[in-house]
Amino acid sequence: MNDVTRLLKQAEAGDEPARARLYELLYDQLRALARDHMARVRPGSTLQATALVHEAYLKLVGNGGECDWRSRRQFFGAAAERMRRSRTSARR
Repeated sequence: MNDVTRLLKQAEAGDEPARARLYELLYDQLRALARDHMARVRPGSTLQATALVHEAYLKLVGNGGECDWRSRRQFFGAAAERMRRSRTSARR
């Protein structure tokens, strides 16, 4: 089990230091993912990549996160899906 997967499991169990460390480790990758998604949003959207990262992270890892994380790959897949949903909602 790699560090990210271990931290995901600890964060899921309510370990706040693990949640904070996980955020530090994943932030740059989540931000790049958010920028990629935002590049596809029509001009004039008020949603910003930073807000998208924070919203996705809180929904996925925040109190009572969505899933039993098995891997880093699963987490990033879920994060991408969450960002797509947020982006779609922002267009309306």
